[in-house]
Order: sequence, then structure tokens, then C-alpha cells
Amino acid sequence: MLTLPSSVRIYVAAEPVDLRRGFDGLAAATRSLIGADPLSGHVFVFLNRRKNRVKLLVWDRTGYMLLYKRLEKGTFEIPTAPLPGHRHVEVDSGELGLMLEGLDLRGARRQKRWYRKPTQNGEPLRQPAVGSQDRERDPRRVGLSLGWGG
Repeated sequence: MLTLPSSVRIYVAAEPVDLRRGFDGLAAATRSLIGADPLSGHVFVFLNRRKNRVKLLVWDRTGYMLLYKRLEKGTFEIPTAPLPGHRHVEVDSGELGLMLEGLDLRGARRQKRWYRKPTQNGEPLRQPAVGSQDRERDPRRVGLSLGWGG
């Protein structure tokens, strides 16, 4: 499994590439298909026509690194379709890991985990918690209750 920092972007070429290419050939494919600089330190992913082999190209300040994987059964699938006019898809490290395991993520949905609270004039809207007024008025509640006793 690969562990990548969040600053590294991962680009998957949407078109098949001849994987007989080596370092320089895939660097040229990075420039032509993805339109990015292969010396940027980002990860560039290429699939063959049958989608059973994948190569990852990375520059790490001292040279290129190439990772090559072949599935014995099944195919690699690109998680999403490319945007109109683009020949690549950007994925995150989690999606790349699942893709390298041979999982098809095309039907998967991402759960909403975080959202920005609505603001008014640049300040967050403050709403009292449900039932907080009732707790403040209850004379029996003094201090912090941890649920022990009655």
C-alpha cells in the first residue's frame, strides 16, 4: 500500500497507453495526455488497453520511480469519467489504493463528512443547542452530571 502526503496529486490517464514505454515514454505521455509536468512530484497513473495492467510514474527529486502492477483476474477501472475536454481524471490516495486492489469505484458514493456552517456577514450563525434553555432553568441540575446516581 502506498502512503502519500496530501500535497501529492494523483492523475489517471483516461486513455489507454502502451505500457511497453519506459520512464521517458511515460513522461512524454504525462505531458501529452495529462498536460502536466512529470517532474512535479505528483503521481501519474497509466492503464493498458485491456485494463489489467497499470503503471505509476513518480519523480522524487533524484529520479523517476516506476511502479507496475498486473491483475491476475479482472480489470482496473477509472473511478469517474473525465471532464469534457480533459483526457485524465484526478483521484485521491484512498481511491488509488482501492483501484490498485482491483475494486470498481464507478458506482460508489462518497458520504458527506464535513460541511461549512452557514454564515451571516462573515460570522457563523449561533443557534442554541436543543433543550439548552430547559437545562439552564432546572434547579436540580447543578454542575456536571456524568450519569451516575439519581
